Amino acid sequence: MLDITRDIDSLSNFKKNTTKFAKQMKKSGSPIVLTVNGKASFVVQDAESYQRMLELLDRAEAIEGIRKGLEDVKQNKTKSLADFEKKLNEI
Repeated sequence: MLDITRDIDSLSNFKKNTTKFAKQMKKSGSPIVLTVNGKASFVVQDAESYQRMLELLDRAEAIEGIRKGLEDVKQNKTKSLADFEKKLNEI
């Protein structure tokens, strides 16, 4: 979880204290938002946290696909395997 009192800093400060920020990200698992001229411009995070985020995104997308499929079944928006094979052979 992003802590705005700790996880937002300027790009110039990040450049000066990269090692400190790297240790902070590794320990907290939280990304750091880097600002340029006071506006959020970049997000930096450690590789392990990034990988975990990608895995969660994949899982969420799979769940959404399953939910959509179940909704299609409920609404009778599906085809039988025989109909699918017939269509496939027509191509």
